[in-house]
Amino acid sequence: MAALALLYSYRRCPYAMRARMALRYAGIAYQVQDISLKDKPPGLLAVSPKGTVPVLVLPDGRVLDQSLDIMHWALQQHDPAQWLGIDRDKSQALISENDGAFKQALDKYKYASRFPEQSAEAYRSQADVFLRKLEQALQDQPFLSGAHLSLTDVAIFPFIRQFAAVDANWFAQATYPKLQAWLQARLESSLFLGVMAKA
Repeated sequence: MAALALLYSYRRCPYAMRARMALRYAGIAYQVQDISLKDKPPGLLAVSPKGTVPVLVLPDGRVLDQSLDIMHWALQQHDPAQWLGIDRDKSQALISENDGAFKQALDKYKYASRFPEQSAEAYRSQADVFLRKLEQALQDQPFLSGAHLSLTDVAIFPFIRQFAAVDANWFAQATYPKLQAWLQARLESSLFLGVMAKA
């Protein structure tokens, strides 16, 4: 029996979520080791001293310790619905903004008490810049990069999920109708439900 890749993961981490979704979509069999953020296993620190998840250890010993690298590797193995077959420059720009300015605003909004320089509402307003961009992208198409689900949607979705959960009542009433529908569809997808099922 061929050796399986080993994924160090944390169930609720958005970076780990998107890596797991790409691996599942690509049909790649792997072992998963869920870690405790307070007690990281020596095996994880040995292959990736920074100690963050996800980390994928391939059967040949190669280590991928960035979520986007794991996603791209998975899609290079098998990409049946052409997740990579879209405008890569536009896709990369959205993902970069998600992982940069939006993630910074999201962290401050979620943990506003740790960042007393501004209010939670002020941090939420900073995040709104990116959310409006996504809402606009969804005006004439069902997905962020066009007519079908792609790497862009899956890479960004876990962070929008996290943002919406900070104040679910506020998000439900916010003027993001297209984004709200997009998020709900992702939450109900078999792909997401499959990677979130507890073993």
